[in-house]
Amino acid sequence: MKTQLLVETPTHKWMYFGRDPEKNQKIIDTNQYLIQSGNQSLLMDPGGIELFAPMLASLVRQLPLEHLTYLFASHQDPDIISSLGLWDQTLPKAKLYAPWLWEGFIRHFGMNNISYEPLPDKGGKLMVGEVEIQFVPAHYLHASGNFHVYDPVAKVLMSGDVGAALEPAEADIFVDDFSSHIGKMEYFHRRWMPSNRAKANWVSRMRDLDIQYMCPQHGRIFRGPQVRQFLDWFDSLDVGIAIE
Repeated sequence: MKTQLLVETPTHKWMYFGRDPEKNQKIIDTNQYLIQSGNQSLLMDPGGIELFAPMLASLVRQLPLEHLTYLFASHQDPDIISSLGLWDQTLPKAKLYAPWLWEGFIRHFGMNNISYEPLPDKGGKLMVGEVEIQFVPAHYLHASGNFHVYDPVAKVLMSGDVGAALEPAEADIFVDDFSSHIGKMEYFHRRWMPSNRAKANWVSRMRDLDIQYMCPQHGRIFRGPQVRQFLDWFDSLDVGIAIE
């Protein structure tokens, strides 16, 4: 599994995990992200059960497991959090932050030790070591209860399925040319995202944030001016195409 440092500040760092060349080719590729600050860290959308072993092996090369204190699930999909039952055995003292709406569903993946911390619809904040991160509402993008993670210090947005693209495991992790990347994103967003109203609301709120890295759960990471390009493109896109 590929591991890469994304951003480092005096107080914390962001790391990327993904592009596992040994995964089953029929399983959608996913990106996992970690915020580490001091002896605390937050693992975002830790992945499906098939990804647990390589994910764990990659993490222990970066930090002691007792420093993995928090998990985050943007929503309930299996590629997001079906590894929970194994993390529950590995990190019995950890806390999982996830939408309140999905607690009864997410617990089906196995959760006897980790504490479920339900996020209210309006979102919330969490201190991870020395940095305060924000859980930003992204409801109906695509799940009816959905959150993203914003770090105002590192200026990073973990955007879940927004910005996702379907790519082979050998693809680069960064968008190189935005125009050529549109073809890899368009169908995903038009089909998976159900609500133009929810999309417009999210775009409006994201324009008010200082985002230098937009990190989706599938595909490639957007940097600098590409973030604005994505917001403009997504704002004009008609979504929910399965209902004509």
